[in-house]
Amino acid sequence: MLTRVGPPLAVLLLSGPILAGLAGTILPAFGYLPALGGTAFSLAPLRELAAAPGIAHSALLSLFAGLAAATLSLIVVMLFVAAWAGTPLFSRIQHVISPLLSVPHAAAAFGLAFLIAPSGFLARLVSPELTGWTRPPDWLIVNDPMGLSMIAGLVVKEVPFLLLVTLAALPQVPLARTRMLVASLGYGRVAGFLFCVWPPIYRQIRLPVFAVIAFASSVVDVAIILGPSAPPTLAARLVEWMNDPDLSMRFLASAGALLQLAVSALAILLWIVIEHIGAAFRDRLAAAGRRCVRDRLVRTVALVAMLASAATVFAGLATLAIWSVAGLWQFPDALPRGFSLRNWTTALPRILAPLATTVIAGLVSTLIAFAITLLCLLREDETGRIGRGSALLIYLPLLVPQVAFLFGLQLLFLLSGAVAGLPALILAHLVFVMPYVFLSLSDPWRAYDRRYEAIAAGLGKSRLKTFLAVRLPMLTRPLLTAMAVGFAVSVGLYLPTVLIGAGRLTTITTEAVTLASGGNRRVIGVYAFLQMVLPMMGFVVATLVPALLFRRFRAMRV
Repeated sequence: MLTRVGPPLAVLLLSGPILAGLAGTILPAFGYLPALGGTAFSLAPLRELAAAPGIAHSALLSLFAGLAAATLSLIVVMLFVAAWAGTPLFSRIQHVISPLLSVPHAAAAFGLAFLIAPSGFLARLVSPELTGWTRPPDWLIVNDPMGLSMIAGLVVKEVPFLLLVTLAALPQVPLARTRMLVASLGYGRVAGFLFCVWPPIYRQIRLPVFAVIAFASSVVDVAIILGPSAPPTLAARLVEWMNDPDLSMRFLASAGALLQLAVSALAILLWIVIEHIGAAFRDRLAAAGRRCVRDRLVRTVALVAMLASAATVFAGLATLAIWSVAGLWQFPDALPRGFSLRNWTTALPRILAPLATTVIAGLVSTLIAFAITLLCLLREDETGRIGRGSALLIYLPLLVPQVAFLFGLQLLFLLSGAVAGLPALILAHLVFVMPYVFLSLSDPWRAYDRRYEAIAAGLGKSRLKTFLAVRLPMLTRPLLTAMAVGFAVSVGLYLPTVLIGAGRLTTITTEAVTLASGGNRRVIGVYAFLQMVLPMMGFVVATLVPALLFRRFRAMRV
């Protein structure tokens, strides 16, 4: 009986805040917000937005970033899977890449900035012996006008996500038999995969690719850390307007949020055009009989690109760790002249409150999302069918740009007096945590062999006892992994915390991004390193608990 509540709760949770937030954004965008004196509809906010200096450049920059990050990430994943799927090396690299999904975008962006900056770790490694630099060169690498460093930061984070969803789709196609068939016809490994295996895989990961485009075209924290500042991306400008002390700027920010929604929608529409062009090009190559047997170079490039993506994140995180305990570290020294915990002891008193908010919001939102997901999946078992449109509903919070509805949601919370409260913050986090928890748990849940339950029923066990004593223990690892993913997502949320917390509720992520403008790498290293450690602790728990519980059962340790 309780399971019937699950699907309606999920629909309300995933669509309610978004629809309410969009309404709260659209009305002020057309001048209607009685609380601020807007009692009649008007096009004045839109005209003011059109007259804002550099607004077209900001919009085009966001559009370019969304398409470029998605294209590069998908190409890396596609070629790597095409070249190496089914090999022992693929399995080993898969296990190396997967943990990177837990690294928040802001932490990865800080790590990349500390690596590639003119005074960064890479420049220190080759100076002055190879470069002759005794001072950092006057190069604009981080915050470059074209947003190339921002796109690089997005790519190294989206590659693990797209690889994960591709791996989930891979078992749905007969990979081994198809490889044997295309090899017998004389096709190379990469060409055979792209012609025969990739189309059905891409159909399954299309929504995640759209989610990457929507996120990359409207990201805020990565844009603040790595993106250009003169002018910044559209989403970054919107946050500045929304936080302006002049409340009349809310009208302009709402109009800008509509523009951001249009930019992300246009990026997805352009991507659909790119899909058709790519499919036509692939079909023409196939019809021409291009077998591309000599593909060693392509395979090597794909492997190097995947390893470089992972190595960049790991190296950046290691640099963060070093900076958090660094003493005197002058350019061009490759390493600090001393190490000290003074950075941590100085920052610790200021960290405790944001840390508590981070942990509470993460744990509570993850537990609620886990409970609703469990109810939905149990209801799915009872009915024997997956609800229509469930995939689109799950991806809805990921497809709609955050700034497009969070502005409106913040206004609604302000009018109701619920803003800057922990329950409101948990609700905002829950909207984004729920999709990841559901996506992480749904495939292992559906792959569970129901014959175990039939055996338990034959032994006279009730459905409840079978669920508690058989299914839950067997799914312990995916259950804990789904919760770890949800907690990691909550830790990394920036914009929902900034807007719904209204500056009074801060987390480790918001504090770290705020410090980005200060340039104190030691303090940033402390916050960013802690932001990285928190999600990893969740995955450590998800790994160790099943190993300890089932250490005497070999089959349960797999």
